[in-house]
Amino acid sequence: MWDAACDPWMHRMRYGDGLRDDAGQFLAAVSRSFVGYGSPLLAEAIEVKEALSWLKNEGLHNVIVETDSKQYIHILSWVFGIGLLASVKSDEINPSTYGERITVLSIDGGGIRGIIPGVILSFLESKLQELDGEHARIVDYFDVIAGTSTGGLITTMLTAPDENSRPLYKAKDIVPFYLKHCPKIFPQSWDLIMKFKALVGPKYDGKYLQKIIHKTLGTRKLHETLTRVVIPAFDIQLLQPVVFSTFEAEIDASKDPLLSDICISTSSAPTYFPAYFFQIKDSEGNSRELNLIDGGITANNPALLAMKPTGTVFPGDPEALPAQALEYEKYLVISLGTGTSKMEKKYSAKMAKNWGILNWLYKKRDSPLIDVFTHSISDMVDLHMSLIFRSIKCEHNYLRIQDDTLSGDTSSTDKATKQNLKELVKIGARILQKPVSRVNLDNGIFEPVENGGTNEEALIR
Repeated sequence: MWDAACDPWMHRMRYGDGLRDDAGQFLAAVSRSFVGYGSPLLAEAIEVKEALSWLKNEGLHNVIVETDSKQYIHILSWVFGIGLLASVKSDEINPSTYGERITVLSIDGGGIRGIIPGVILSFLESKLQELDGEHARIVDYFDVIAGTSTGGLITTMLTAPDENSRPLYKAKDIVPFYLKHCPKIFPQSWDLIMKFKALVGPKYDGKYLQKIIHKTLGTRKLHETLTRVVIPAFDIQLLQPVVFSTFEAEIDASKDPLLSDICISTSSAPTYFPAYFFQIKDSEGNSRELNLIDGGITANNPALLAMKPTGTVFPGDPEALPAQALEYEKYLVISLGTGTSKMEKKYSAKMAKNWGILNWLYKKRDSPLIDVFTHSISDMVDLHMSLIFRSIKCEHNYLRIQDDTLSGDTSSTDKATKQNLKELVKIGARILQKPVSRVNLDNGIFEPVENGGTNEEALIR
């Protein structure tokens, strides 16, 4: 039983999370391993009782004694699913450890359309708080959170620690953040001026974006995130993807950059913002240079990256990794899109047959080339994910929330007018009321699932 109960705890102790110094956190970590993170109500009481009894019988009662009785009651309440987080102080809630389920949250790229997943995440966190108390946060329920571009920024906002080792931002803070800062990140000007800018350089200088990210994240580094994160970018010097992950940052200093550098890199979309250069030093002082652009070049939908067995994603025997990596039935995945204009059909071969470089890069304030490859990447990932879960008859383990009906300004990456930003908030709310849909593997169109209910109902379930 020790192996089953304490592998996650031993893994965390190795990286200095300090669980061994806090009896309450220690017991919570052990309990989590029995129930599978995020599903305490599914645990059988006998298993948890057995775990706690084992701890006492193995001579660990001195550890338990170090915890005051009130905290111990809180832990027991959490274990049995009663009272939950309502009366637990924020510093008593731990990031996840791997149990019977591996929970994944994935957030697409899409510029200002990051407002859409922001609305959805705000709803989800509010429902979790209804169940588990006001201290509950998105980060407490997911083993891995992956985000690309604007999704990478949201991922970091939800997982970067404050001074109390709790998330810097609540989910409900995401939309106000976007409403406040997007008009300054994407300042609007006349179409002719924007077209000229596209000819000679990026549409935006990125200075405000870099300023607000540096100010928000400070010196926090990748290994400090409150759960595992995965954020992609693309190195234009090496012509290869770069995937930043907490898994690797925990064991390799040369892969542990500032979170601010990661956010700026994954958001540096070609034609929109300048490419971003920075260096990372390893434990011996050797420098690693990175010349990065937007993660959407690599994986605008990062769901598959989140399921990749990177680094220590699966604690335990390294020889068992391949087998564990293929156990897709263990995964519970929520994948949030930022909306597309697929149904609008705004491009056609007739329209594009005479386009040159300029029109592919800039057409009516959009960038057709960027639209084409980011949407194609996202759809290919969704098709693959759908096929994986359908083939193992676990379709309900994968929830993709996406809206293919955006049109006009709402489908833009950077039309940051107050009116358009407010409309995106409304779209996010409407998506929650739409039926759960899955991609048709034949035509790529999202179609409602029979008796699937709404997206809102699916999140509550």
